[in-house]
Amino acid sequence: MIYDFTITTGTGETLCLADYKGKVILIVNTATGCGFTPQYAPIEQLYKDYHDKGLEILDIPCNQFGGQAPGSDEEIHAFCTLHFNTTFPQMRKADVNGPDELPLYTWLKSQKGFAGFGDHPKAGVLGNLAAKSDPDWATSPDIKWNFTKFVVDREGTVVARFEPTDDMAKVENCIKALL
Repeated sequence: MIYDFTITTGTGETLCLADYKGKVILIVNTATGCGFTPQYAPIEQLYKDYHDKGLEILDIPCNQFGGQAPGSDEEIHAFCTLHFNTTFPQMRKADVNGPDELPLYTWLKSQKGFAGFGDHPKAGVLGNLAAKSDPDWATSPDIKWNFTKFVVDREGTVVARFEPTDDMAKVENCIKALL
């Protein structure tokens, strides 16, 4: 269950996900130098609009995709607050795939696997990039790129996985339905 996990904040503190019982949680692996980095703006807007109604956001920077989050935790935080005025919690940079992946991500991927990039203009490019590192990319539950999002309901169940190519309006509609 999600409430069994702990993660480390960008400032080095331990965050117990049990503290988020009864909340809707959006978990997203991010990067500061990605073509999807502008998604920080609508994610911050979600936080502003729905935090008081029970939404929590866990931003987990990840440098596994194209080296697009190369900075320290402090540099990443400074970039996000300067360019996108982010106020939601940011975690320590971590792996989301492979032998050093966060156990939270092992669990999230077991709950909601990859279902494709849809018809987004970047879908083909992302598919080609994923195929270079994993010939079974289309059936593997692994995270394929930055800004993959998981939505967890108030009972701790992963109800949706959104790829970076999914429209942020779909993410918002999912969250609104759970609040």
